Amino acid sequence: MIRVVIADDQHLIRAGFRALLDAEPGISVVGEAASGRDAVALVRREVPDVVLMDIRMPDGDGLWATESILADPQLEGVRVVIVTTFELDEYVTRALRAGASGFLVKDAEPAELLRAVRVVYEGDALLSPSITRRVLRDLDRAPHRPDLVASLTEREREILAHVGRGKTNAEIGTDLYLSPLTVKTHVSRMMAKLQARDRVRLVIIAYDAGLIAVTGD
Repeated sequence: MIRVVIADDQHLIRAGFRALLDAEPGISVVGEAASGRDAVALVRREVPDVVLMDIRMPDGDGLWATESILADPQLEGVRVVIVTTFELDEYVTRALRAGASGFLVKDAEPAELLRAVRVVYEGDALLSPSITRRVLRDLDRAPHRPDLVASLTEREREILAHVGRGKTNAEIGTDLYLSPLTVKTHVSRMMAKLQARDRVRLVIIAYDAGLIAVTGD
């Protein structure tokens, strides 16, 4: 069962998300919060698998709440999906840099919400190639450091480059003629070697190591 917390200051949004998620087999909403501070307290109490986090909330916004949750070693397994009104919300980049597993636009189709929960629960990142490019362009970049991936095998570097382009395990498997499980195993090993909390970190490392380039949209 995937346990979900919804953090949003709009009751209607929370109620809609809860109704959709609770109706889906294998997903259960374990709590709601209307402020950033309440969200952090709720997550610490419930330790859910996934948090759907709005950004603009009172009493500690969603950005502060995301940073607090993902900096807590007791909440290492919690995944945060930023829920935003606009794709280019000025805080999305900071939230992803803090370790959020992706973002979801509030007017997305219901199926996308369900997919978002399942995708991040499985360890993938919810980042389209266009959003990946925007995020990387917005980050303060250091010169490329190939040494970051010196510990990886040739196959791992190949998979890391695909992760850096925002591809899921299934998509990488199709491209490289590997099973999704094999790709997942490689990704897990890379995370351990690179001390990366999640796939968003792998995207950043892939760019920093020069495995991918940021091009236009």
